[in-house]
Amino acid sequence: MIRIAIIGAGRIGHVHARAVANHPQAELVLVCDPFEKNAKELSAQYGVKYCLDPQEVFSSPDVDAVIIGSPTRFHVDHILAAVKAGKKVMSEKPIALDLASAKRCVDELGDAADHVMMGFNRRFDPSFAEIHHRVADGEVGDLQQLIVVSRDPAAPPAEYVAGSGGIFKDMTIHDFDTVRFFLGDIAEVTAVGTNVDEAIKAQGDFDQVLVTLKSVDGKLATIVNSRSCAFGYDQRLEAFGADGMLSADNLTETAVRKASGNQTEAKSAVMDFFLDRYEDAYRIELGHFIEAAASGEAVSPSVRDGYAALQLAEAAGLSAKEGRTVAIEANKVPAAV
Repeated sequence: MIRIAIIGAGRIGHVHARAVANHPQAELVLVCDPFEKNAKELSAQYGVKYCLDPQEVFSSPDVDAVIIGSPTRFHVDHILAAVKAGKKVMSEKPIALDLASAKRCVDELGDAADHVMMGFNRRFDPSFAEIHHRVADGEVGDLQQLIVVSRDPAAPPAEYVAGSGGIFKDMTIHDFDTVRFFLGDIAEVTAVGTNVDEAIKAQGDFDQVLVTLKSVDGKLATIVNSRSCAFGYDQRLEAFGADGMLSADNLTETAVRKASGNQTEAKSAVMDFFLDRYEDAYRIELGHFIEAAASGEAVSPSVRDGYAALQLAEAAGLSAKEGRTVAIEANKVPAAV
């Protein structure tokens, strides 16, 4: 049984608490958040202790592992403190708000970087993982193109956007990791962005972006992002190869479809919340973390992958700002697991 503490009792903290509570080899023992109301509510839901200072998590002998869901600006310091205290660590994305901080994290961790997990849960989504496995088995021949569509039902509050690092670091970061998961290291990034949301525009950020990427061996990927989507949480993936194509469509509550005089293949509404869409992914992700923590094996994705995804996010931001393709300096990317 691995005893787990969660830092951050916001929305993502509730997601992880639920996954921990449902895992037979995990026990939630401590919740930490500087806002006592948040910490108290989440801890009461699971009947565990809470604290307001992360140092109490790191010093606690009752904690074996830490899931970090604090605001991004604290991720590096919390990762390093937890590892120094001998805890197993999984951190939410992104690893940091800037590449220099991410590099400091990887450099200070050294070999331990291979054992600190990043919360890129979409690698563990059953549909996406199956496509990855089948592509690796050569089912579509040589992979040539990847298309990733990710649209949120509604834009986050302006105050959230202000501290998020922007759409490329906050939202597209998941898709950058997905592209690397399929294509490996990336050589070039080209991005464009625009706005339909004036509140987000006022924060100096985009709410609509398109990104194209070329891998070091010439494979192409396209990422489509929107902060709002009228029909729900739009999450799709398409892998196109020399011998065919594999694709994953949006999930609905059931597989029932209707055909009538004015409809064909009509389905129920697309899931409208990321937890509903990726509930299995969070569960499987936690299982991988617990297995690695118990065995001492390296994790995937690790903070090295977090660094590489952040590098793509910064390149995309530069590309969108300057209207040009940005080359990725491969020698500055830490080896990913």
